Amino acid sequence: MTSLYALVDCNNFYASCERVFNPALNGKPVVVLSNNDGCVIARSAEAKELNIAMGEPFFRIRDLVESKQVHAFSSNYVLYGDMSDRVMQTLAQFTPNVEVYSIDECFLDLGDFYSIDLQAYSWEIKHTVWRWTGIPVSLGVAPTKALAKVANRLAKKSVKANGVLVLTEPQHIRKALQATKIDDVWGIGRQYAKFLKKRNILTAHDFASLSESWVRQHMTVVGVRLLKELQGESCLELEEAAPPKKGICTSRSFGKKVSTFDEMQEATATYAARCAQKLRQQKSCARLLTVFVTTNKFSENNRQYYNSKTICMPVATNSTLELVRYANIVLKAIYRDGYRYQKSGVIVTEIIPEGQVQLDLLDTVNREKHSQLMGVVDRLTDRFGRGMVKVAAQGTDNTWKLKSEFKSPCYTTRISDLQTVHLKGK
Repeated sequence: MTSLYALVDCNNFYASCERVFNPALNGKPVVVLSNNDGCVIARSAEAKELNIAMGEPFFRIRDLVESKQVHAFSSNYVLYGDMSDRVMQTLAQFTPNVEVYSIDECFLDLGDFYSIDLQAYSWEIKHTVWRWTGIPVSLGVAPTKALAKVANRLAKKSVKANGVLVLTEPQHIRKALQATKIDDVWGIGRQYAKFLKKRNILTAHDFASLSESWVRQHMTVVGVRLLKELQGESCLELEEAAPPKKGICTSRSFGKKVSTFDEMQEATATYAARCAQKLRQQKSCARLLTVFVTTNKFSENNRQYYNSKTICMPVATNSTLELVRYANIVLKAIYRDGYRYQKSGVIVTEIIPEGQVQLDLLDTVNREKHSQLMGVVDRLTDRFGRGMVKVAAQGTDNTWKLKSEFKSPCYTTRISDLQTVHLKGK
């Protein structure tokens, strides 16, 4: 069987999502900020040209934003997630086998497409995604996933490639590897890159020329797998279904310092409910639940406090009602008055498939009823959006929530935010 993969990567994805519904931003510097508008986590090409660095604290560029030289947006993950789904559904039209690698990257299995014009087919994919979603993408096509990553990176940087690069000929693959720095190779982390550069292994081509025994000795079997991938031997298959998570954490910094138990309880209940939803999405249940609270360790003016506690639940569960109840029990045990808290979080571990839950003879919870209720809640959430149905402990005002000064509307998931088209002259 012949292997051939395309890696499709959305260009400056978060910034591109903002531009889809606001075309006036095209050609202008755009940045997207982290939670609480803390720092820059995404930049348009124009913002990069202004030397705005990834992770740049927002206060350092606030003057640029206020003078309209740069357009800033708070993170809108509901919009980005929905736009990602639209892109991935579009890509699925081109091959039956896809792996959604991240919110803005997807591997396509093109193993049966060698007989067609790959360059033309790749351009058709690129143009279709643009027409259907408004999101610009780059494509790298190669015999292995690691080489597809190399091709994709060069497709973005090369003016000649213009966003599409097909690497199937040995001489083209060799040149691409020679043009790729060892730091930019998929799977080579900072420490390995430092280790390799000390030994004058500076490019992907240098690495691909190493012996298997040397790589195995210094970089274990994972390094050997990468070596073979760069040499053209496919070792990494598509993961069409994401593996279940072994631990789930939901945590956010508060939009303001929290100093009352009621606010802390609302936040912690909200995080527990989100963990429960994530468990149900992957059809799992959790046995252990941990709650932690912390003040701002970087503030010299505030008294410092951090604590966490883990509870083992009698029966593994994914019920929002149960997780919120146990989270509240743990919170009461670790909360202390007199502090200004910056953050809390909920972590669930010892996760098992929901079909393998061991019941307790003394269990008094009607689990069938809980399951039916959670099913209704999830269907309502899918239809009307997160937060439309929640338990009372989550509260309604949520004054502690993230600060989002520059958040755009949820154009695709909230009816009230749908854009209105006005016909000229009407």
